[in-house]
Amino acid sequence: MSTAERLLKVFLCHARADSAIVGALYNYLLRNGMDVWLDNEELEAGQDWEYEIRNAIRSSDVVIICLSQHFSSQRGYRQKELRIALDEAMRIPEGQIFIIPVRLEECDVPESLRRWQWVDLFRAGGYGKLIHALRKRI
Repeated sequence: MSTAERLLKVFLCHARADSAIVGALYNYLLRNGMDVWLDNEELEAGQDWEYEIRNAIRSSDVVIICLSQHFSSQRGYRQKELRIALDEAMRIPEGQIFIIPVRLEECDVPESLRRWQWVDLFRAGGYGKLIHALRKRI
């Protein structure tokens, strides 16, 4: 497969409490021709999950940050994932899509993500806007 034919690599960063809706998003992105990395699907027993997640973020073309009340209100590894993604975004050429904040429900967007336009999946047309942005990144 040539570089032009390679699938877009998408990393999903999310709160564990949102696993059901993020699982549906994962399947939607797969059906739309994306190479999606989701911890529940990709991590295998015995793997160093911190190492694998860090590498998956760094090798992704796009990182989707799935925002919800759960994501914003709880501490945990997802906050570290967010910092890794933000650091990686600093290496991406200006104007290129790398981080896409996606609101799963009505919630605040963290200050660190407000510079990037977000999409609301809970509103009509949200999924279409997300796919349009991802295809633009291709």
